[in-house]
Amino acid sequence: MFWHDSCYRQWEVSNNSKGLEHDKTKVFPDCFDNMCVVSFAILLSLGSEIYRQAPPIPNAVLSESGETIYTEDDIQDGQLVWRTMGGHQLGSIWGHGSYVAPDWTADWVHRESEIWLDLAAKTHFSQPLSQLSEADKAKLESLLRDDIRPNRFQPEDGQLIISDLRAEAVKQLQDYYVNLFGNNPDFQPTREAYAMKENTIASEENREKLTAFFFWGAWAAVTERPGENYTYTNNWPFDPVVGNTPTSDNIVWSILSVVVLIAGVGALAWYHASLKEHDLPEMPKEDPLFGFKPTPSQKALTKYFITAVGLFLLQVLLGGITAHYAVEGQEFYGIPLAEILPYSVTRTWHTQLAVFWIATAWLGTGLYIAPALSGYEPKFQRLGVNVLWVALVIVVLGSMAGEWAAVQQYFDIDLSYWVGHQGQEYIDLGRIWQILLLVGLLIWLALVTAAIKPALTKDGEMKPVIWVLYASCVAIGLFYGAGLFQGKHTNLAIAEYWRWWVVHLWVEGFFETFATSVIALMFVRLGLVRAQSANSAVLFATVVFLTGGLLGTLHHLYFTGTPTSVIAWGSIFSALEVVPLALIGFEAVGTYRMQKATQWMVRYKWAIMFFVATALWNLVGAGVLGFLINPPVALYFIQGLNTTATHAHGAFMGVYGMLGIGLMLTCLRGLTGDTNAWDDKLLKWTFWSLNVGLAGMIFMSLLPVGIIQFFAVIDHGYWYARSPEVIHSELVEMFVWLRVPGDVLFGMGGLLLAAFFAKLFFSARGKATDKEVTA
Repeated sequence: MFWHDSCYRQWEVSNNSKGLEHDKTKVFPDCFDNMCVVSFAILLSLGSEIYRQAPPIPNAVLSESGETIYTEDDIQDGQLVWRTMGGHQLGSIWGHGSYVAPDWTADWVHRESEIWLDLAAKTHFSQPLSQLSEADKAKLESLLRDDIRPNRFQPEDGQLIISDLRAEAVKQLQDYYVNLFGNNPDFQPTREAYAMKENTIASEENREKLTAFFFWGAWAAVTERPGENYTYTNNWPFDPVVGNTPTSDNIVWSILSVVVLIAGVGALAWYHASLKEHDLPEMPKEDPLFGFKPTPSQKALTKYFITAVGLFLLQVLLGGITAHYAVEGQEFYGIPLAEILPYSVTRTWHTQLAVFWIATAWLGTGLYIAPALSGYEPKFQRLGVNVLWVALVIVVLGSMAGEWAAVQQYFDIDLSYWVGHQGQEYIDLGRIWQILLLVGLLIWLALVTAAIKPALTKDGEMKPVIWVLYASCVAIGLFYGAGLFQGKHTNLAIAEYWRWWVVHLWVEGFFETFATSVIALMFVRLGLVRAQSANSAVLFATVVFLTGGLLGTLHHLYFTGTPTSVIAWGSIFSALEVVPLALIGFEAVGTYRMQKATQWMVRYKWAIMFFVATALWNLVGAGVLGFLINPPVALYFIQGLNTTATHAHGAFMGVYGMLGIGLMLTCLRGLTGDTNAWDDKLLKWTFWSLNVGLAGMIFMSLLPVGIIQFFAVIDHGYWYARSPEVIHSELVEMFVWLRVPGDVLFGMGGLLLAAFFAKLFFSARGKATDKEVTA
């Protein structure tokens, strides 16, 4: 949500303020249209390049002596096996995923190199590697790089040839992973350290196929692109033994991104300083929304907000369990919980519920604001709202049940893809549930369109902002479908491209624009902001945000089998994403002052305070902690460490969660009126518990652990930072336990929010019952 206090005030650069405001409402839409066309053209063009240059999947992996190691079907089926066990929710691939188990790419690369070097030591020196001098070890490491880095994929027949020595190393490593993902008792301590349940993959055949997928991901990470001196993953992960060190692109574009950030902040500050402040409009003596009578469809939205709070509480509970698995990988305070709810399930539900509850709150807000803007209640709107709620509940519960059954290995790998677990973080739900969710979003879009249509066709001061709001609704309804462009056997490099269309563009982009428009419209309706100021501010904020936000999607794809052009575009435009956050303090202060604008604004105090928290977490969570992992050279070392979790918690809960609560409170104030059941004390404790608790878990636990891992990467290689030697070291486990106070306080905030809703809901039910008795 990127606007400054210009959205609360009337600004001008010269004396001709009205003419300039009028010009802005014409100029900004043109800029918005052009920016979207150009940005999507570049994004799609780079997507086409990713398709062409994705790491190839060989028809067969053969040894020099002609032995077949893996086939294409083995690799493709192995990816499905990886999906069904939880995919990104149990370890990571190419740095994307969860944080307790290893990154399987880095783990394979390291273990294969160790086995290869030991076999070579016995071949060349008739001694184990540990007994060789450093000079002899260096010679073998040079031979290792000569063996694994050259690209021996043959495009003409689709075959990949590896040396016999490497083939032997792969076989030994295959045995290791088959035992690890099974129930071999010798590997139980390792499984516990990785938070893996016993018999993670029940079928030995499937475990062998999983190793084919792991091999392919690792092969792409150490094999140089044809004609280049860097690998398909741009030399990620960092492992000097195999020759993976930062590329020139990583370093140069990182420096340029910092330069662009400084220039962007300077330009925005200059623009901000050039604006001249005008007084706010005269405040209404009474709340313009007091006495507002909700429509039948708006009254039906109460269940959306209650559902959102219920899902939020469940997400918080699962987050606590998931965090505890970092110290007890198969138990919860001695209870063998992993047999029923393993880490991969609790983390799947935890991350997915974050999307579900926040989206439910925002979808409810859209259905509330549409008839409020138009003053029109379409026929059957209430029925549509109720049907959509039932559909959302079915999708949420059905997808969660499917994910649990998939991880418990109750489905075969094909059925698991359709109704179980897709293994893609944030879009984990089975493909059928994913399609049904898209259908639900289209129903929501149809309901919003029917209700808001009169406002779109009516001339008025707020028409530009209403159109921005509606455009964001269209994007929310349609862009979730981008996740359907990756299928069951899609190359992982391409699947990641489309996944981030959903995670970044859908969640971080269009929901952001939606929220900006809704809050501006709310302040205009309350008489706190002039319509022209809101128009200019929203249009300007949308252009500025999406200029960096659309192409900034690419910063997630630096090391996922993409060409170096992705690093160039992603680094520059992800830096521009941070630019508006530099002046977000103006927004926070301006929003805070709103609660004191007039006496009746006390009714909206805590809704506004949650908007203030959103602004501050935008600066800290999305801005500071986001830029920590944005430059390519930084992300090269810390992708998939707890630094990523730090940014995720600060941005997702701090920005979108706080904003969702603020929007719900605003809508509920309109639905409930001036009721005595509105308990500001509960909201006060809710606000401070959630924000202080979130800060506690981030700065007392997640960030310190991420910094410890950062040092481990530099000193020993990426694989080491994700190993039990670091994850379960005394220092790291101490910081994991230090997360408990923040978690407890945050959980209390969730319970207090639920108590507020319960008090409000039962009071309304009581009044309704009294009226029926009186009648």
